[in-house]
Amino acid sequence: MTSFDPRSLLYRQLDPTQAQSLARETLAKCDDGELYLQFIASEAFGFDDGRLKTADYSRDAGFGLRGVSGEMTGFAHANEISPAAIRRAGETLSLLDPAKGSLAAPPRLNNRHLYTDASPLDAVPFAQKVALLEAIDAAARARDPRVAQVSVGLSASWSVVEIVRPDGFLATDVRPLVRLNVGIVAESNGRRETGNFGMGGRRLYEDLFDPANWNRAIDTALEQALTNLESIDAPAGEMTVLLGPGWPGVLLHEAVGHGLEGDFNRKGTSAFSGRIGERVGAAGVTVVDDGSIAARRGSLSIDDEGTPTGETVLIEDGILKGYMQDRLNARLMGVEPTGNGRRESYAHAPMPRMTNTFMKAGNDDPAELLGRIKKGIYAKNFGGGQVDIVSGKFVFSCTEAYMVENGKLGAPIKGATLIGDGPSVLTRVKGIGNDLALDEGVGVCGKGGQSVPAGVGQPTLLVEGLTVGGTA
Repeated sequence: MTSFDPRSLLYRQLDPTQAQSLARETLAKCDDGELYLQFIASEAFGFDDGRLKTADYSRDAGFGLRGVSGEMTGFAHANEISPAAIRRAGETLSLLDPAKGSLAAPPRLNNRHLYTDASPLDAVPFAQKVALLEAIDAAARARDPRVAQVSVGLSASWSVVEIVRPDGFLATDVRPLVRLNVGIVAESNGRRETGNFGMGGRRLYEDLFDPANWNRAIDTALEQALTNLESIDAPAGEMTVLLGPGWPGVLLHEAVGHGLEGDFNRKGTSAFSGRIGERVGAAGVTVVDDGSIAARRGSLSIDDEGTPTGETVLIEDGILKGYMQDRLNARLMGVEPTGNGRRESYAHAPMPRMTNTFMKAGNDDPAELLGRIKKGIYAKNFGGGQVDIVSGKFVFSCTEAYMVENGKLGAPIKGATLIGDGPSVLTRVKGIGNDLALDEGVGVCGKGGQSVPAGVGQPTLLVEGLTVGGTA
């Protein structure tokens, strides 16, 4: 019995030799580019009000053909992987000015494959997935009489990609991804509050079916909802803020991470443009992007141009060291690609994007950091946020936060938002905990109309002089 070859899902109307020949033919007059082949299976289940509300399943396959000449990019795609469709896409690239130099060197070959043993989504039967949602719903409702509503979401995708370059370079990756979300609405004395928790990553369903894991999701979401039932209106003004470990790193992702992507800096539109070697953060602040951490949501064996992922040091001990790069911006800036060329799917061209971006741990005891605060807030969890790349200004809403007085946690607060700007918030860091945590695997990053999975993280951080927008 022969084992299943994931590449067979890509090569049904052409063979690998034809793909390489077509890449050479269509990209002959370009500086750089690739033929990107992809098969993707995805599914999503929504369980609400005690019943299955949605069950979506899709399979898709297609290619994206990208040619680069100088600073110009030509791109075409189709949901048919055939020689005729690829040749038609190649006609688009004839609009580019012919390259004046030689073809850019290929990425280095990668001998680390994080997910090649993954199996397709239907390894777990449909009925078993629905039974999991029913079990979570029932268990959550039985936890506490104040539970008024339960929402459970389960989603997954399984993708095979192959990158074919005109110089003969070939790279293949298999990419699983799962996510479980539990939302609980608690009601008491006519007041309703919500709590949410999600988990997932670059793996398949096994971990999510472990009762220890989904019960933890229920407990965490319920605790947040019940805490918020006791919350008071948040104060407003400039104050000291203690940021919790893990998911609060989404603030770092938005306020700082996007500003360190290569395209914004090449074009001079980032608040960090032209500042390599300058101090941009307090001593001890070290920020990295690392797409090579196994099972993390933002991880990839290779990026979507074939460059192996790895750790890229962005800020070291407060000094700006570099940017995240795809091949195009790296070439134009005279630096090496960092494995950050990412795309949503075969229907999109790659651009510099984050993978797993986080601040490394410091040496401070989180309890000691809390003890330093005379009056401020502890922001344990965040919801949505917005950032302006040019200025770095951001606004984030807290989904779980507490007053802090004389070094002790006080009442939970609601309606708190954190307002500031990325370049200055790093300089206001006064303490870095020794408790680095990465998020639970639920992040989605948007840029240029494309969404990709991403990871965040940080240790507990003490930040002085953040503006808190409140309702009190």
